[in-house]
Amino acid sequence: MLDLLIKNGRNVAGEPLEIGITDGKISHVSAKIEEEAEKVLRLTDDAIISAGWIDSHVHCYEKMTLYYDFPDEIGVKKGVTTVIDAGSTGEANIKDFYELAKKAATNVYALLNISKWGIIKQDELSDLGNINLETDKERIQELSDFIIGIKARMSRTVVGNNDVIPLKMAKELQKELADLPLMVHIGSAPPELSDILALLEAGDIVTHCYNGKLNGIMSEEGKIKDFVWDAYKRGIIFDIGHGTDSFNFSVAQEALDEGVICRTISTDIYHRNRENGPVFDFSTTLEKMLSLGLSLKTVIDMVTKNPAEIFHLTEKGQLAVGKDGDITVFHVTDKEKMLIDSNGNQTSVNQTVEPLYAIVAGNVYPISKE
Repeated sequence: MLDLLIKNGRNVAGEPLEIGITDGKISHVSAKIEEEAEKVLRLTDDAIISAGWIDSHVHCYEKMTLYYDFPDEIGVKKGVTTVIDAGSTGEANIKDFYELAKKAATNVYALLNISKWGIIKQDELSDLGNINLETDKERIQELSDFIIGIKARMSRTVVGNNDVIPLKMAKELQKELADLPLMVHIGSAPPELSDILALLEAGDIVTHCYNGKLNGIMSEEGKIKDFVWDAYKRGIIFDIGHGTDSFNFSVAQEALDEGVICRTISTDIYHRNRENGPVFDFSTTLEKMLSLGLSLKTVIDMVTKNPAEIFHLTEKGQLAVGKDGDITVFHVTDKEKMLIDSNGNQTSVNQTVEPLYAIVAGNVYPISKE
C-alpha cells in the first residue's frame, strides 16, 4: 500500500499524471495509478505536479540581524520544498544553523561563507583575518550532509580594499574539496566583473546575474559585454538571485534575447524583501521569468532539475521512481498582476503561478492563501 497517492494531476505539458510515494520516496509515476494508499490527495483538473521546487539562494539563519528569515516561511509555506542558504553563516556559526535547520519541515542546505561568521556585517571579506581555509575545510567535511557549496560575495561593500583576493582564496578551498560548487555574488566595483569572471571555471555559479548595475553583464550600449559571453561559453553558470537590488527587467530581457540564459532561478529572499518586496515569494520570481518569454517547462527545470544537478542533490529535482518524495503542486491562473523589479520598473502580466501544496518526503503541506 502506498503512503500517499496524488490523483488527477497533470505535468507541465498538460498530460495526465499521478504520483505514488512510499517511505518518503517516489514509488509510482504514471498517468493513472490504481494502487490503494493510506492517504489520497485528489487534485482538480488544472493542478500541475512538478518535482519539489528548489530555491538555490536564500538567507534563513534566523539568528542573524542583517539578512535572515525562517526556513518554512520561505519554504513549504510558499510551495518550495528545498532551500539553499547562500552564505549566511561561516565556519564559526554554521553548526548552530545546522541544528536549527533540522527542525524545519523544509529541506535546508547551506553554502559556507568563507568568512568565519558569515554575513554578520556587510563587509565580511574586508578583513582577510576572518578567512581560515583550513577551518573552513574541516567544517565542510564535518557537515558534508548539510554544506553543499561555498559562497564568496565579491562587491565593493563586502571586500573593502581586498579586490579579488578573497575569491582566489575561495577557489583554493574549492580545489581541495573535489570541486565543491562555488557561488559568487556580483555587485558594484571593485572588484571589476571582468576580473571576477576571469577567475571562474565551468560549473562555478554567478548569482545576481541580471542586476542593473554598471558593473553588471550589460554594457552602456545595452548589449551583453564580450567578456561575459566568454564566461558563459566557458560553462560558468548564471543564477538570478533576485534580491532587493539585483534583478532588472531590461537586463534580463536583453540577456535572454541574446542567448545568455540563466540555469537557475533563485530569490535571494529574506524577511524584508519577502514582507515588503520586490521579491515577496518564489512564485512571483517565476512569474517574472515567464513574463520575459521563458516557457513553463524551462522555468520549472530551472527550479528543479537544474539546481539539483548543479548542487549534486542526486535524489531531488525529478519525478522519477526512487527519488525523494518532494513534490510541488501548483496551478497557472488567468489573473492580472503587476510585477516590479529591483529598480522600480513594472510590468503587467495576465497569468499567475499559485502553489497549492508542498510535499516533503511524502508529508503534505497545503499552501495558505492568506
